[in-house]
Amino acid sequence: MIAIPAIDLRDGACVQLIGGSFAAEAVRINDPTVALERWMTAGFSRLHIVDLDAAMGGGDNSPAIATLLAASLSIQVGGGIRTCERAKQLFDQGAAQVVVGTRAIEEPEWLDALAGRYPARIIVAADVRDTSVVTRGWTSTLRLGIDALIDRLNDLPLGGVLVTAVHVEGQMTGPDRSLMARVVQRTKHAVIASGGVGSIHDLRSLAAVGVAASVIGMALYTGALDARAVAEEFME
Repeated sequence: MIAIPAIDLRDGACVQLIGGSFAAEAVRINDPTVALERWMTAGFSRLHIVDLDAAMGGGDNSPAIATLLAASLSIQVGGGIRTCERAKQLFDQGAAQVVVGTRAIEEPEWLDALAGRYPARIIVAADVRDTSVVTRGWTSTLRLGIDALIDRLNDLPLGGVLVTAVHVEGQMTGPDRSLMARVVQRTKHAVIASGGVGSIHDLRSLAAVGVAASVIGMALYTGALDARAVAEEFME
């Protein structure tokens, strides 16, 4: 399994939110390149960037993202990507993969076209609260369950499925291991897990159920996890 540090962008800064709540910001680094350099120095080879403002429809962090994409890392970018033009722009700027959520789930035909245009380079973000899929920055709960969504995605040429357990996000109380195991068993794609990781044991438990990668935020930023040790054990 591969460990991937997250850089969540808000108002041009790198932040960490508890439970995805904008009112519960626990970490703020005004210059995102400081976080980038920290993770590169620790030995990570991949990075996960999320534009929180774009995801909420309240602006975007395009300049910061463009700067981060100039780094010599394999970077996946998500958050409010709802047009083919924006996906193309990110690829042109150096993104290895693009993560799409809201529109991809709400308009399957759009996702079909995008995945066909960029095979193995599109990751679908399946944000889950308990077993329900949520979209629009976690503010809208769909009738669609995670099992039905995974079944829908199985025949597409995706680069993976990013499953975020919203109910444990940012809390470092442990991942929703049963949810991740359930998705691993059902999907044909690589599963990238996010949410709740607080220890090296949590990462090992995700690896044990077949998760291909884990996006880590709060535990790295607070020092609960030793970044160098994680990068060394969970590398490509």
